[in-house]
Amino acid sequence: MQTSDICKDRCRPSGSEALPQGIVTKKSNYKMRPLWGSSLKNDNPPPSMSLLAIAVGIKQKAIVNQIVEKFPLSDFVVMLFHYDGVVDEWRDLSWSNSAIHVSAVNQTKWWFAKRFLHPDIVSEYNYIFLWDEDLGVENFNPRRYLSIVKDEGLEVSQPALDPSRSTVHHQITARIRNSIVHRKILKFRGNTKCYGNSTSPPCTGWVEMMAPVFSKAAWQCTWYMIQNDLIHAWGLDRKLGYCAQGDWTKNVGVVDAEYIVHLGLSTLGVFNGSEALLSKSKEVDKRPEVRTQSSVEMNIFHERWEAAIKEDRCWVDPYQLISNQTRH
Repeated sequence: MQTSDICKDRCRPSGSEALPQGIVTKKSNYKMRPLWGSSLKNDNPPPSMSLLAIAVGIKQKAIVNQIVEKFPLSDFVVMLFHYDGVVDEWRDLSWSNSAIHVSAVNQTKWWFAKRFLHPDIVSEYNYIFLWDEDLGVENFNPRRYLSIVKDEGLEVSQPALDPSRSTVHHQITARIRNSIVHRKILKFRGNTKCYGNSTSPPCTGWVEMMAPVFSKAAWQCTWYMIQNDLIHAWGLDRKLGYCAQGDWTKNVGVVDAEYIVHLGLSTLGVFNGSEALLSKSKEVDKRPEVRTQSSVEMNIFHERWEAAIKEDRCWVDPYQLISNQTRH
């Protein structure tokens, strides 16, 4: 093959065409680098790492500290999304200087994730823990959790919720005793029933959004599905199966052996008098408005999903393929 033919076939990142290929660095990470005294020559392979990202407010400092201390810094990079603008008051925690701190007032976990967890930036991390701040982790070990996830082949997962101590919104997230992992539920009452051969949410193929864990490949897909302007991400949970890298009745699950407590704290939309957003009252509670906005965004997301299906004539719904295989 001639040189001209080789050059034509090269796939190059958009914008890098003016550069020699060897100098193009396509990906990055959150590893901090010293200002001096560091040798750039390191023949050792980089350690296998995962990422813990949490949206936090200073009022939940003690709870967040308990969460982070469960995650060994040798195995995890920690990233805090400060939605209340308070950063310096975290500096007294032993791990704070090792964490990445990002601050934007009154923004949600999904707003931060869309802007600061681009797949090219987090591609070195095997798993992405994208968690809320109101989680009890007394019975949770992240190393054991990931060991189970790998053994079970889960691409999208979450730790089960202790039903006796948690705010449980959906049955599929509740812990099942004497179980390692469950992937579906049985539900014979109510408007939506779930049977052993059910193949779609709310029966199987999804997790809730307070403590999801994504594989590298699943996160790349999920990131593209997050909408820039729909910051509450309601409705996204029922579509996570599309990012499960195959059969979501097998690749999406809830880990019962390593479980957490969901405290159910509604923190977004509450401002106290120390914040510059207020001028008269000491505290304003906008949580009802936040919930209303979340519902509005869910409807918009569903409308966009349906419109996207109609516009993309080449797209084949894998849900339908799995359903057809199950029937036959």
